[in-house]
Amino acid sequence: MRGKVFIVGAGPGKKDLLTIRALNVIKEADVILYDDLIGEVVEVLNETKAELISVGKRKGFHKFEQEEINRMLADLAKAGKKVVRLKGGDPFVFGRGGEEIEFLAKEGIEFEYVPGVTSAIAVPGAAGIPITHRNCDPAVVFITGHEAKGRLNWSALAKLNATIVVLMGLSNIEKICKNLIENGKDPETPVAVIERGFSKDQRVVDGTLRDIVEKVRSMNVSPPAVIVVGNVVDIMRTIAKVRSEN
Repeated sequence: MRGKVFIVGAGPGKKDLLTIRALNVIKEADVILYDDLIGEVVEVLNETKAELISVGKRKGFHKFEQEEINRMLADLAKAGKKVVRLKGGDPFVFGRGGEEIEFLAKEGIEFEYVPGVTSAIAVPGAAGIPITHRNCDPAVVFITGHEAKGRLNWSALAKLNATIVVLMGLSNIEKICKNLIENGKDPETPVAVIERGFSKDQRVVDGTLRDIVEKVRSMNVSPPAVIVVGNVVDIMRTIAKVRSEN
């Protein structure tokens, strides 16, 4: 009898932001393959009877290659296990969940997608930055800071009337800002970098495309961090000003 794989989003790291469906499948799992950036949700894992396998990836260090993870998921399901593949944020927002379900489909393995609250929306929101606002840009673009194959059209992106949210981009923030400015984005465009969102160590550094790199370096900002480029950053500044006046 074959098992089943659940591709589950852990959300932005707060255990009470797990969906009810995610919590239920975690509790019922036989095996959980989990990533590093799941925050407090690791406490939920420790309350289960499931076998726990850490398969997290960090820049420059992978415990397992993606192909190995794919094979593990399939082999465990073929052995009749109920398997949870737990990822930070949402599995389908730069989380390689799409690659995993492709592999499982080819192997004839049943799977289910369980959405999570993506950090691309939640982390800016926790800092007081709504990624959409009717008085600001009418579109949002999510990009990965580890775009390895040069497929991103920087010229089109810089000219687009959209808020830009960058995940996994802190190590490449200088390149990102440089590319946007060189392709026509106003150097005075507001930028915010939210470090360790939803944790007790959350910190926000804000500036512009022109000066944010220097600010991030001077304040020793470290991953994980979400970068927001656009006028919605001013909403956070307005809120901070109002609060200080009150």
